[in-house]
Amino acid sequence: MPKFILNQKQQPNGDNEVHNKTTSCNYMPALENQIDLGEHPSCAGAVALAKAKYGNARINGCKYCCPACHTT
Repeated sequence: MPKFILNQKQQPNGDNEVHNKTTSCNYMPALENQIDLGEHPSCAGAVALAKAKYGNARINGCKYCCPACHTT
């Protein structure tokens, strides 16, 4: 099952991105900026968990490793 992380460092547009740690994403944040979201069948579960835990943050999937969850 894929493992996901949340980038604690905001993107220029204000989003905190969810990344699939199992894939080789070229845009994976530095280790010190990764928040573990655990294993999920898809990025949707990881994004939902991140939104539940960090409700005030703008959560989005990475365009490259989580395209199904990328909205902005």
